[in-house]
Amino acid sequence: MQLRFSKMQGLGNDFVVVDGVRQQVNLSTDQLQQLGDRRFGIGFDQLLLVEPPHDPNNDFRYRIFNNDGSEVEQCGNGARCFARFVFEQGLTDKKQIRVETARGVIVPELLDGGLVRVDMGKPRFEPAEIPFVAEQDAVEHLLALDQINIAVGVVSMGNPHAVLCVNEVDTAPVAEWGPHIEHHPRFPQRVNAGFMQVVDRSHIRLRVFERGAGETLACGTGACAAVVSGIRRGLLDASVEVTTRGGVLRIEWAGNGHSVWMTGPAVTVFQGEVTL
Repeated sequence: MQLRFSKMQGLGNDFVVVDGVRQQVNLSTDQLQQLGDRRFGIGFDQLLLVEPPHDPNNDFRYRIFNNDGSEVEQCGNGARCFARFVFEQGLTDKKQIRVETARGVIVPELLDGGLVRVDMGKPRFEPAEIPFVAEQDAVEHLLALDQINIAVGVVSMGNPHAVLCVNEVDTAPVAEWGPHIEHHPRFPQRVNAGFMQVVDRSHIRLRVFERGAGETLACGTGACAAVVSGIRRGLLDASVEVTTRGGVLRIEWAGNGHSVWMTGPAVTVFQGEVTL
């Protein structure tokens, strides 16, 4: 099978983006892992598959696969790359599109200067919707981790996130704690673990250990979840600059009942074709 693709990145979070509208795409778990291998394949954090929508009122359907072959519900940096891809490839001439995901519709919009702004939808806090094993929603939950309890804010941005505050993000135990949080039994579908340092009320620094991918240079939904959790904790204002290892995002949330807005870059690195 010949597969045409674009390699893209959003703040160093890198993607293989595939047009499933004009070519037939049916990738097995083994093929996804082969493509995702950075030495023997192309390499990516996630593969993004563009498909026709199920609902004719929407423009596209968006599927996301980690480099371990697992499919996930949402990816914020990927959403920005998705919007740039369909416009650059001539699949649409719209600057604003409606895109179906596994957990609802998102609305990306191309801006000037290579930026993309995305309505990421409303965050969810009910444990059953995340999913998370707890009796009720709380601003913070105590999570037993090895011999200690850590306080995490739990939120879904279409995918599950656990956000903990750290004094210094550079020395945070991301590699040590990340896998244990990801596979914690209270998260039946695993979870993304965010390590947030609050610089001031309008600025945080963030590292994210992503479910199925490990630590990435940036995580869009992780940035959204961290800001939402920080606002709920009373630590942040409604508009926050999020500094990741790959660059900076702007996250805005007006509070309960409102969507989270994310603004950041999306860049095409190269295009290619691979034989599977």
